[in-house]
Amino acid sequence: MTRLSVSVARHLQADGREFRLDVAFDSDADVTILFGPSGAGKTLTLHAIAGLLRPDRGTIRLGEQLLFDRARRVDVPTRQRGIGFVFQDYALFPHLTVAQNIAFARSRGWMQARGMDTADRQLLESFDLAACADACPAQLSGGQRQRVALARALAAAPRLLLLDEPFAALDAPLRERLRGELLALQRSRGVPMVVITHDPDDVAALGGRVIQLHEGQVRTPP
Repeated sequence: MTRLSVSVARHLQADGREFRLDVAFDSDADVTILFGPSGAGKTLTLHAIAGLLRPDRGTIRLGEQLLFDRARRVDVPTRQRGIGFVFQDYALFPHLTVAQNIAFARSRGWMQARGMDTADRQLLESFDLAACADACPAQLSGGQRQRVALARALAAAPRLLLLDEPFAALDAPLRERLRGELLALQRSRGVPMVVITHDPDDVAALGGRVIQLHEGQVRTPP
């Protein structure tokens, strides 16, 4: 399994408030969970891994590849890191259909969506989205939007998948069902995941390696 090594620090200050992120952990688990309350630094850590936030110091390594090293001036661009990201609000393109959202992830642009290749069709089928391929996100349920976001993230064949509070916007029965779907997805595709959550039920259901964050630091030993 691909090993993720993170050791980063970032000082943020705005409107008279400041926050210091200083986290370090290693994980080669199938599922790594960043767990903690709101404001603990979970999303900032995820953004640093993805290349959406530049740390003040530290290193990030995925497998044998060094993604970030401030001292050595290494900072691999987000699109070249081989990392998929599912945002909390899913960040789907509202004016594109399900099929176009997925096709866009392959960097071909939405105009190519009608000529979907076999891999795209397989994603639609495996996520039970074929029937709504021509629908736009506003026409979908919360569970369907999440599956579209996952399919789009996987369309680019990432080495690592990051998920920011993937169940937060769902009701309890749907959360329970989609936790199971997420684990089944991980097992079938073998893509390691980093999931952030503040819900103990997510931790109990997903298992894996748990990194507890509090006020910008790892509370439990890595």
